[in-house]
Amino acid sequence: MMKKILVILLVLVAAFIGVVFYLVSGVDELIRSQMETQGSKALQTQVQVSKVELSFAEARMSIGGFNVQNPTGYSDDKAFSLGEVKLDLGTSTQEPYVVEEVLIDAPSVLYEVDASGKANLVVLKDNLQAMLPKGEDKPASEQSTGPAPLVAVQKVTVKDAKLRINFEAMDTGELKLDKKQYELTLPTFQSSPVGVPNGLPADQVGSAIMDSMLDNLIKQAKQRVKDIFEDKAKEKAKEKIDEEKKKLEEKAKDKLKGLLSNQ
Repeated sequence: MMKKILVILLVLVAAFIGVVFYLVSGVDELIRSQMETQGSKALQTQVQVSKVELSFAEARMSIGGFNVQNPTGYSDDKAFSLGEVKLDLGTSTQEPYVVEEVLIDAPSVLYEVDASGKANLVVLKDNLQAMLPKGEDKPASEQSTGPAPLVAVQKVTVKDAKLRINFEAMDTGELKLDKKQYELTLPTFQSSPVGVPNGLPADQVGSAIMDSMLDNLIKQAKQRVKDIFEDKAKEKAKEKIDEEKKKLEEKAKDKLKGLLSNQ
C-alpha cells in the first residue's frame, strides 16, 4: 500500500514541477523550491510559492501563495496569484497515472495591455509554449534521465477568478473611456483536460495545465474588453445621433420662426 501511495505521489509532484523526486523526507520544501525554480524558468518571470502540503493518507496536495510576477515591459503588479490549488489523485497504479482534478480556488488575475495592444497573459502563454517540445523534439527529461511517466489530468477547475483588466497604456483613439481599469468575478469554469486519454510525459503536464488555464482566461478577458469597446462605440454613436437630431430640431425651429414672422 505504501509503495502504491508513493508512486502516485511522485507522479503528482512531476505533474506540477516537471521533475520526479525519489525522496520523501523534507519533500514539501523540496517541491516548493523546485516549483519556484521551474516555474520561473517556464514563464520567464519570477514565481513565488508560499507553501506546499502533502497528505499521504488522503493522496492530496495543496499549494498556497502561488504568485507570478508580470513579464518584462509591464507594471510591477502580479500577473496572477492562484490563491489555493488543490490536487485530487485517482487510484491508478499504471500509466497513464490519473489526477482526477486540479482545483484552483479564487485566483486573482491581471489582464494588462501595453501600448502596442499586447496583453501580459499572452506573453506568459507564449513563454510557456516556447518551452513545450515541438514535433519530434524530445522532452528535456527524456534526453537526460530517461522517459518520464505518463500522466492524465481529467479536470482542471478554476473557481471564482477575480479578473482585473487594465489598458491604461493603450491608446483608445476616439473612444475616450471613462476609466481604463475594470474588475469582475468570472463564473467557475473548466479548462481543457490535460493528457487525456493517453497521457503526457509528467514533466510537461504542469506547463500544459497552466497553458490551458491561461488560454481560457485570455479568451474571457478579450471578450470583456470587446464588450467594453462595443458599448462605448454604441454610446458614442448614440451621442452623435442625438447631436444631429438636436441640430435638425434647432433648424426646424428657426425655419418655423421664420415662417411665422412672415405671416
